[in-house]
Amino acid sequence: MANPNRPTLSHVSLTVTNLEKAISWYESVFNVQLQMEEAFPGGRQVVLADPEWKLMIVLSRHDANQGEPFAESRTGMDHAGFLVDSRAELVAWQAQLADNGVARAAAADRPLTQSPIEDHSYASLLTFRDPDNIQLHFMAMPSQ
Repeated sequence: MANPNRPTLSHVSLTVTNLEKAISWYESVFNVQLQMEEAFPGGRQVVLADPEWKLMIVLSRHDANQGEPFAESRTGMDHAGFLVDSRAELVAWQAQLADNGVARAAAADRPLTQSPIEDHSYASLLTFRDPDNIQLHFMAMPSQ
């Protein structure tokens, strides 16, 4: 039997405490729009996407959510990473994040903060946090 083709990532799905606030923030930061929403037993979710549906971010609000902030040290997701074309694009993202209330800080260690760009041998990284403290990265591979 042949191996199946390698899949591509379809979407990132995040649980948030305040769906309306998260929708507004993610739409503004990522330049995506609300494409669909659906209730499910115990909550509601929305799909935000660009017109081509190449970047999809699903946001879910669960009725059982107690409002605790995200912590990557718990079992589950550590962070979501997004690939950008260059280090110069990371610099542009720093400004885009700042325009959306994500303050520059020594470390992205609390909600709505962004770290300085870190240059490593494997990539350059810009780490930031959403309003629920969910850790996100933009990553640029080294120039060839």
